[in-house]
Amino acid sequence: METILKDGVLPECTEECAICLDKIQGKKSLKCFHSFCSECIDSLFKFKPACPICNTYFGKYTGNQPEGTMTVDRSWQRLPGYEHCETLVIQYNFPAGIQGPEHPNPGVRYSTTSRTAFLPACEEGEKVLRLLRKAFDRRLIFTVGRSVTTGLNNVITWNDIHHKTNIQGGPQCFGYPDPDYLSRVQEELRLKGVTEDD
Repeated sequence: METILKDGVLPECTEECAICLDKIQGKKSLKCFHSFCSECIDSLFKFKPACPICNTYFGKYTGNQPEGTMTVDRSWQRLPGYEHCETLVIQYNFPAGIQGPEHPNPGVRYSTTSRTAFLPACEEGEKVLRLLRKAFDRRLIFTVGRSVTTGLNNVITWNDIHHKTNIQGGPQCFGYPDPDYLSRVQEELRLKGVTEDD
């Protein structure tokens, strides 16, 4: 298709809003340089303050994780691929409760849940631990919904930030060795707006 030039100048492009898929009205540009209708992006930011195109966060994103605790211990046990350092053992505990208005079925009960995860106590593992703590405090690591593993509804489930719940067995068993895990989980955290800089 040929572009017709008028006086040697390209015709003005009409920008389309990626949210409403119509011509941008009251243009609002974000720091990531993506532009939207101001009404569209303002409405979207009430639910998730992130660019819908590149997922760059603006402000803090808080999830709907139920009340619980995150504790960390150190173990002498070594993880495959990280034999040079100790192991960080993360314990998540959630008492039974009732879903709030931010959950899929307000007023419906969910049962008690506990999960154990493992990180190498190396410099990068310690960094991931700090990021996981920040994500936990922002209620982003767990949610209430349908378990992919059991198929049960109204249970506490992981919320797209993968953890190593086994010491060994490799990625297929959610364990080590998995040389790319620490960088992958940092990217998952970044997509939730959790970085060392924020």
